Amino acid sequence: MKFKTIPVTPFQQNCTVIWCEKSGKAAVVDPGGEIDRILAFVADKGLCLEKILLTHAHIDHAGGTAELMQRESLPVEGPHIDDKFWIDGMAEQCRMFNFPKCESFTPDRWLNDADTVTVGEETLEVLHCPGHTPGHVVFYHRQDQLLLVGDVLFRGSIGRTDFPRGNHADLIKAIQQKLLPLGDEVTFIPGHGPNSQLGVERRSNPFIQ
Repeated sequence: MKFKTIPVTPFQQNCTVIWCEKSGKAAVVDPGGEIDRILAFVADKGLCLEKILLTHAHIDHAGGTAELMQRESLPVEGPHIDDKFWIDGMAEQCRMFNFPKCESFTPDRWLNDADTVTVGEETLEVLHCPGHTPGHVVFYHRQDQLLLVGDVLFRGSIGRTDFPRGNHADLIKAIQQKLLPLGDEVTFIPGHGPNSQLGVERRSNPFIQ
């Protein structure tokens, strides 16, 4: 599986295009905004978009979802249904964070722990990792040892838990019990900032010691 990270919005959120080399089918993970830039990359690579995947429903990750799904007639998979209140409040999020107006939407499929999603002939496992938001999910491509973790974990840091229904204990539990056991060699793409490996964070991240 191939991927390209495209930082979008003033928050420099890591929107990631992932695709199956064999089929050329692709998914956009967390289209927070700047949809023209995302679609320009997809067109340049000659990819065929087949879906949108969401780790969680904060506006910098999901704010461009309605526009992208309407423009490209794409289904949306994720996050977990516990983030529905964030999607329903998308207009309020726009006002709160001074984002351009965007619409709420209804995912075609809510995701649960141990579900799988497909992109072309590639399969990713779903891990429900609440804490930053209650419905946050993570996507794991086991063959490539690659995680798309949204705002659960960062290089040298972890996700905030001071938003509505955030929970610090749940976040640490998810990192310790679901992510770190996947192995030190697993690379992760965070929602913001540079990639890292789970082993690096296990050894040096002060927030999860």
